[in-house]
This record gives sequence, structure tokens and C-alpha cells, in this order.
Amino acid sequence: MWEARDKAMKTTSNRDPMAWLDYSHVWLRRDYWESLCERWAVGPWQQRSQAAIRNRSTHPEKNVHTSGSVSYATHSQKLHHEFERAPTFRELFDRTHKRKGTDDYVSESARTIAVSQAINYEFN
Repeated sequence: MWEARDKAMKTTSNRDPMAWLDYSHVWLRRDYWESLCERWAVGPWQQRSQAAIRNRSTHPEKNVHTSGSVSYATHSQKLHHEFERAPTFRELFDRTHKRKGTDDYVSESARTIAVSQAINYEFN
């Protein structure tokens, strides 16, 4: 849905969701699109959106992943096929938080999480 909002915003050159009403998508019923635009335009959604924008800009190191738009579920399926078993948390985490071709985590925060999870796993 993010892509639909982004496309409507770029098409209209307007950040106001109510300006997007006439830019529905063929795969989505018009009444659903209008309902979504109305929801995106009101306080609670806008407040959450602005809070997320502030958080991403305040803590850019917390938003670094190496998987791009590929979901965790897709990575998990690929690893399951590759290993012929379900991947562990650490294997999935490493796949999405390490730089390709190296053994380096994308941030110190990611390394800390991996180490703490390893300790938790070892002692539980």
C-alpha cells in the first residue's frame, strides 16, 4: 500500500491524501481507495506517520537492513529452501543485517542484538 500512496503523491505532486482521490488503482476498488485516502488524511494516521518520520531521521542507524523490499517471510522461505530446514533466528537476522560479501553487521545496534540473542539462546 505504501507504493500506492507514493505513486499517488508523485502523480499529483501533493502530500495531501484528499488530493489523491481521483488517482485510484485498477487493482483496488474505487470506494476502498477513497476510504483509505480519508483514513490517511485524518489525525491519528498522520500523527503516527509523522512520529515514524521523526524516528527514522533521529535514529538512522536503527533502520539499516540489507534486504531492501524483500520481506522477512521471503528471506525465511529462501533460507528454508537453501538449508532444507527452517532457518534459525540468527541465520535470518544475519541474512538481513550483514553487508553482502562481508561478515560485518550494518550497524553497531545490529551487532549488539545478534550478540545478545546468541547469549539468550545459549543460556535458555
